[in-house]
Amino acid sequence: MKWLSTFWRNIQKPTSDGFSPDASANSLRAPVIIPRDQHSISRKHISEGALKVIARLRAAKFQAFLVGGGVRDLLLGIRPKDFDVATDARPEQIRELFRSSRIIGRRFKIVHVRFGSETIEVTTFRASHNIDDADSEPTKNTQAIRSDSGMLLRDNVFGSVEEDAIRRDFTINALYYTTENFAVYDYTNGMQDIENRLIRIIGDAETRYREDPVRMLRAVRFAAKLDFAIEEATARPIRELAHLLTDISSARMFDEVLKLFMGGFAEATFQHMQTHGLFAPLFPATAAAIDAGQPLAEELILRALRNTDLRITEGKPITPAFIYAALLWPALQQQMAEISQQGVQESLAIQQAIHITLERQQRHTGIPRRFSQPMREIWELQWRLPRRDARRIQNLLEHPRLRAAYDFLLLREQSGEELDDIGAWWTQFLSADEEQRPQLLRQLAPPSGGGGRKRRPRRARVEQ
Repeated sequence: MKWLSTFWRNIQKPTSDGFSPDASANSLRAPVIIPRDQHSISRKHISEGALKVIARLRAAKFQAFLVGGGVRDLLLGIRPKDFDVATDARPEQIRELFRSSRIIGRRFKIVHVRFGSETIEVTTFRASHNIDDADSEPTKNTQAIRSDSGMLLRDNVFGSVEEDAIRRDFTINALYYTTENFAVYDYTNGMQDIENRLIRIIGDAETRYREDPVRMLRAVRFAAKLDFAIEEATARPIRELAHLLTDISSARMFDEVLKLFMGGFAEATFQHMQTHGLFAPLFPATAAAIDAGQPLAEELILRALRNTDLRITEGKPITPAFIYAALLWPALQQQMAEISQQGVQESLAIQQAIHITLERQQRHTGIPRRFSQPMREIWELQWRLPRRDARRIQNLLEHPRLRAAYDFLLLREQSGEELDDIGAWWTQFLSADEEQRPQLLRQLAPPSGGGGRKRRPRRARVEQ
């Protein structure tokens, strides 16, 4: 990052009448242009698919820039997972240029261009959508629709690259790289915020969060991923406006949760969410259990997320089913306690508690059945694993979710839950060979009451 400090010492700072991130969405300014010898981006670190998209758009006489997180990460020395391209070509024109492409979305029209297994997201430059702006073209603003709360329901108002820059969310995501002269174009002082390690929203924070409440989640996600601070004015309205996340569709929120907790920075993200009041709108029942002082609830979540981050670092597989099982375990425990107090039989209480917990969570973050069913099985096995006898254990060994349930059991013990060292026994049993396992089973005490049907004692036969 030495090149960045040198750049900012030498570059002429924008004048006082230039762009300010707190200015209105219609404040345009000429960009600061960072030439090739003053930034660290190299084409060899950009995917072949992204370079092909840019080249074909330029060959068709359109503007084309690499933009967003790809540029930001390259400047920070991080290898991007994907690349986005911005252009003045309209979605239909982009679609005509690329056979392996499709237009998606109604709220924002985006074109996905496929090159083998890689997908490049291509967006058209967007403009201001302020319907109260007297200078706006009426034909433009018919494509922008807001809800009563200020949320953008549709935003297909197209414009120039300058307008597009100030329509983006954060300054560090509004940097444009072009292969025309290999320069970076900075319209919002994003380079300076990268140097200062700051997340700063473009425009008025409250207005921008009302337009799209998910921007609040993006702020904490980027802060966690990049180890940046959230600038004071950007952070100030978040707690007050966090409730707006309940207006977002549950399907979209499910996708956002995966981004929050499956990017390798889940533990830090959770802590940021707690600090800014963003966890409760997504997981209200779990938040209520934590606030009610449920012992070990937050510790279990933190350990689960820490383990998820470690598995990602080590290149091991992770699944949303396990993450959601941990995030909702405090809510399930709370629900189980309430039902059990009504005198409901344990097996029935377990099923009722699981059903209620999942049904309520679906209103906030929709969980597809391919993940909710494994979650249910992981939870159910938490009551089956302690009941150890030869017949039951043989059935459990054939269960497809045994390993995940065993890991979850260990997680509960590591969080401080007293489980009579059941995890240690299962660890020994699962690592034993076929000769050792029968010995371990013989060491078990007979199953206690409640573990199955009791046989009635036989009556002595009376000889006639």
